[in-house]
Amino acid sequence: MPASLIIAITALGLLLPACASAFEWPTATPESQGMSSDALTAMSASLEAHRTQALLVIRHDRIVHEWYDAKHGRHVKHYTASLAKALVGGGGLMLAMDAGLISPDDLAGEYVSAWRDDPDRAYITIRQLATHTSGIEDAEQDDIPHKDLPGWKGEFWRQDPNPIATARDDAPVIFEPGADFAYSNPGMAVLGYCIAAALAGSPQPDMKRLMAERLMDPIGVAAGEWGISYGKVFPTDDLPVYGPWGGGSWSPDAVARLGRLMLRRGEWEGTQLVRPETVDLMVADSGMPVSREPGAPHPSSGLCWWLNSRAGFAGVPRDTFYGAGGGHQLLVVIPSLDLIVVRFGGVIAAGTFASAVHEHVLKPLVGAIVGPPMPTSEVFEGVDFASVDQIRIAAAGSDNWPITWGDDDNQYTSYGDGWGFEPRTETKLSLGLARVTGGPEDFRGENILSATGEAIGDGASGAKASGMLMVDGVLYMMARNLGNSQLAWSADHARTWTWGPKFAESFGCPGLLNFGRDYAGARDDYVYMYSSDGESAYESYDGVVLGHAPQERITDADAWEFLSGYSAAGEPVWSAQVADRTPVLIYPGHCCRLDVVFNAAVGRYLMALAHDREGGWGIYDAPEPWG
Repeated sequence: MPASLIIAITALGLLLPACASAFEWPTATPESQGMSSDALTAMSASLEAHRTQALLVIRHDRIVHEWYDAKHGRHVKHYTASLAKALVGGGGLMLAMDAGLISPDDLAGEYVSAWRDDPDRAYITIRQLATHTSGIEDAEQDDIPHKDLPGWKGEFWRQDPNPIATARDDAPVIFEPGADFAYSNPGMAVLGYCIAAALAGSPQPDMKRLMAERLMDPIGVAAGEWGISYGKVFPTDDLPVYGPWGGGSWSPDAVARLGRLMLRRGEWEGTQLVRPETVDLMVADSGMPVSREPGAPHPSSGLCWWLNSRAGFAGVPRDTFYGAGGGHQLLVVIPSLDLIVVRFGGVIAAGTFASAVHEHVLKPLVGAIVGPPMPTSEVFEGVDFASVDQIRIAAAGSDNWPITWGDDDNQYTSYGDGWGFEPRTETKLSLGLARVTGGPEDFRGENILSATGEAIGDGASGAKASGMLMVDGVLYMMARNLGNSQLAWSADHARTWTWGPKFAESFGCPGLLNFGRDYAGARDDYVYMYSSDGESAYESYDGVVLGHAPQERITDADAWEFLSGYSAAGEPVWSAQVADRTPVLIYPGHCCRLDVVFNAAVGRYLMALAHDREGGWGIYDAPEPWG
């Protein structure tokens, strides 16, 4: 083959078949990989009691727990139901995208010629087909068994004569594409048709061959451990179309290997099988509508994968993604925890599908992680707290209290959802202001009335201060619950305020680093802002992020930069784009409200971090503001 042709094929991602991988999973004790044996055993026993037939847990590339009933094993195939949507639909779409043959925002009509002039279908995109937002009706009706359904729905499930053609031609569009969410097996079938059309004429001209040569063989999955599309191909318009909505049969090992490839962003034992940016696109929030039942856990969607990107599963890392099928067939991947889980069996529990996943798999899985993922302090041996009888309480009923040391030697603070110090304010405030004078034994607080600084509204409905800082006699306040957070400042010691820039992405509950009286002990010419990496003060996120601005330009939105990484020498790298941020601390599902201060006596930065809203919290120290 000419070298120029090899280069061209490589650029398209259509490489020659790779050699089969010799990789095998090593095993390890849960404790050696930062997990609890007792917690995993309890989780496994609970799942066994809830119709589980196979369970495989892998952390840090090692099997830390597995259990199978008498008829199953790591290399025994099990039906996957709609888990095929991620494994087959997602796998095929990912490879076709990586080859440059198809794009999420292509109109499906580019591949389905009959749709190009169809008023209901002409504007359906690949992204909508892959996220159940195309508006194509599902082939379900009440509780009627699939093969007993009347009309086109029964024909689809009976494959009579061709489910692909039935989905393409007969399934109606029930809402404007992209306007809502409605789970759709026929929509996924049409996605299979589009993938087949995109592959026509390529080196791997059908999805089964594409997956075999580009995925399954290279990652070491034996031919007898995976099957797709009910073992059939559905020829449609001279295209070899495989069904990606169901009909799969995979072993736990095969499923876990695909999960490993996704976790490693397309890399397998030193070979990049899929470009990292393609994998990232598959498991990035699609921005499309999602199904949401009030009060119930709910996923958002990537392309053929379910996500926790919108924190629909409380206490679970937001980078979690999973594939799922009827009977709770599951592949769960949590990159921030380096964790892969496969579960096969029957329906775990009644109620919503996602609730059972959350209660019986995700919560106990995260709960099995032992401790925060950072070492014990090398400086502090422990913390002693004052006894209850030594604590003096003032301004009862008010909370929050971010505080800073002012230029006049007083401390300035803000309280939330209360009336402040005596004499109390006439109106309950969500954001009130106060000054504290004196020392720990004899302090005195007094409210500062401010028409431009105060706010009303209970809980999340009212603005509240999350950070306070005085620099050169100017008081700065970060306030939350304002469509994210907003900066305000006062040049007259909290009596009048000017409201300035808003932070629209992340930084939803920011605290400001304090450096002694009037910021006089500052290490450099910057101020530093920390926040849990999300938009809400009422959720726990996976990390803490950091921004800074020059002291003389704090009020200038364009002056703020965000920690985006570290140089080879370990120095911080800053970006003007908040989207480039990287966490300064990572503790998946445990980063909520915080406060940060420099302790000059020991030369360390101290962070008090709430892990959740139930009272869990910790104290962390670092030698630098960035860790």
